[in-house]
Amino acid sequence: MIVRPARPDDLPLLPEIELSAASLFRDEGVVIIAGEADDAPLDFTPAEVWAPIAAAGLLWVMAEGDGPPGAFLAARIEENRLHILEFDVHRRHQGQGLGRRLLAFAIDEARSRGLEGLSLTTFRDAPWNAPFYASAGFQIIGRDTAPANLRAYLDSEAARGLDPARRCAMILRL
Repeated sequence: MIVRPARPDDLPLLPEIELSAASLFRDEGVVIIAGEADDAPLDFTPAEVWAPIAAAGLLWVMAEGDGPPGAFLAARIEENRLHILEFDVHRRHQGQGLGRRLLAFAIDEARSRGLEGLSLTTFRDAPWNAPFYASAGFQIIGRDTAPANLRAYLDSEAARGLDPARRCAMILRL
């Protein structure tokens, strides 16, 4: 699989990738939203949300050439960092190094744009979240010392029902 910019015809396929990746949490017994029923529908980002991000050149997919994507990473440039909004690998493609390759591409992209680093918010305790990013050089930033935009993301997540004790902001400085 190769990394390429997302095309308009990729966008309708991204919710399936996001749902597939999110299902791993349930299968591993990780509660995303406290009190949520095990059979509640998983939430996903509607495809049209990604259109302006793709148009800005900040949405990449991994695919077999021009084939359908098996993973994607969406970002925004904020405070001179590439902020990762969503990063998902379809379950049928997990464990093959695609996530690590896509993350390495995003890091190289941030460097080529002259950005100071990358940032994201994630779960502290899921092994495929904070520990994965830490293995790539990201560091957890305390809420009190986090930049304003990262505190705003954490606040927004808490308002949606995500447990703030389990969430963290991370930065990779370049």
